Amino acid sequence: MKIAVSYLKSKYDVKKTIELINKSNADYIHIDLMDGIFVKNNNLQIEETIENLKNHIKPLNIHLMVEKPIPIIEKLSVLKPETIVIHFEIPNFLDSLIKLDELKIKKGLAINPDTDVLKLRPFLEQIDEVLIMSVYPGKGGQNFIKETLNKLKWLKKYKDENGLTFNIAVDGGINDETVFLIRDYVDIVISGSFICMHDDYNKQIKLLAR
Repeated sequence: MKIAVSYLKSKYDVKKTIELINKSNADYIHIDLMDGIFVKNNNLQIEETIENLKNHIKPLNIHLMVEKPIPIIEKLSVLKPETIVIHFEIPNFLDSLIKLDELKIKKGLAINPDTDVLKLRPFLEQIDEVLIMSVYPGKGGQNFIKETLNKLKWLKKYKDENGLTFNIAVDGGINDETVFLIRDYVDIVISGSFICMHDDYNKQIKLLAR
């Protein structure tokens, strides 16, 4: 199980937080970008994001909570992210997956807590990551929705039975208690405030990974 650290909510400013993640034992830097349309919050400052991450050391895992991802994907490609995840719920999401293929960026689909995971079944052979939201997207620090566990169990079973290779990721309310509910079913856990609201990132990462 790999650990991706989101800097959406931190006790430090963005640059300091990214520096600390880069120096930590995290496997990925996780970037949450929101447009104020798909979710209420808006932090879609693309040039600033590129500037903050231009010297990144850890691979980038980007989560776009936006209605129109393609122009953003094109701009962010300069960072050479490993994976960009878009939302299944947006219009014409398949066009964005095609764009990611063109740019040779691994492609992911995220679903909100209210979306039935079975709706992803037709697409699971063509994507690299499924991101199950265990909170409602848009802000950090929310509590883990326990019903998420049923989605993860189904996804893991379907993946194994069909010999598929996509990563199963979960995001929202991940801490040293909730991680034990999900660790048998996921490849990547995304954690934000549990790590970034503390001084010792490696201590917090170790609590998740044990």
